Amino acid sequence: MHPSHAFRRRPLVAVIGDGTVGEEAPAYLMARRLGALLIDGGYRIITGGLGGVMEAACRGAHESLHYREGDTVALLPTLNPKDANPWVDIVIPTGLGHARNVLVASAEAVVAIGGGAGTLSEMAFAWIYGRLLVALVGVGGWSEKLAGHSIDERGGLGREKEACVLCASTPEEVLFLLKERV
Repeated sequence: MHPSHAFRRRPLVAVIGDGTVGEEAPAYLMARRLGALLIDGGYRIITGGLGGVMEAACRGAHESLHYREGDTVALLPTLNPKDANPWVDIVIPTGLGHARNVLVASAEAVVAIGGGAGTLSEMAFAWIYGRLLVALVGVGGWSEKLAGHSIDERGGLGREKEACVLCASTPEEVLFLLKERV
């Protein structure tokens, strides 16, 4: 059998955001719901592998009825695989610190949920590389500030597809945008 007929590779969606939010925070709850919806929708998830939004997305993935081992991937900033949150299936300890943000942002699509400077850098890399970039609103941080705006007038590779950071107010809206564009 030809390799292309053996399986269909599931698209990889990066979920980025505040790594310090607790389990009751709106950003955590949205990321958790999004994680389950992404797996239900046939995607895999990549994160920076730490806590907060990253943990929530991976945890939500595990809660999906369609979850399969290998659905959550972490590109850790450290060299210690034990730094990964407990919901990560595949741990890649890069030792690159924030420089690994460029790798996270190279997924087929990037979803930002809140976030600080690290999230901002990932959003900028996603923009430069012409990735579909969706920002959840209602949670503050850089996703709130950049939703509906262009990061710059140049755009990036393939920027003709989207002229601005797409805006979503619910995880369900994120999934709709992904299904429509990825």
